[in-house]
Amino acid sequence: MISLEQVEANIKAKLPDAEVKVQDLTGGGDHLEAVVVSSEFEGKSRVKQHQMVYGALQEAMASEAIHALALKTYTPEAWEKASQTV
Repeated sequence: MISLEQVEANIKAKLPDAEVKVQDLTGGGDHLEAVVVSSEFEGKSRVKQHQMVYGALQEAMASEAIHALALKTYTPEAWEKASQTV
């Protein structure tokens, strides 16, 4: 099992400017949701953004410490717009 703090730290290690929020969706510690906001996503497709985050968590995913990961990725500008509409 991997802690939510470890998931956040792994993402921030690859995307140092990222704001990250990780939630356990089921209480079992292996079905997670991460919201990641980073300027490094600028100009990249959603698929590429997700690949960047999955790259940060490759070891945890391969060992099945994380069985499922729901991702929401945003540039700071897109996050600002999304926050205003929520």
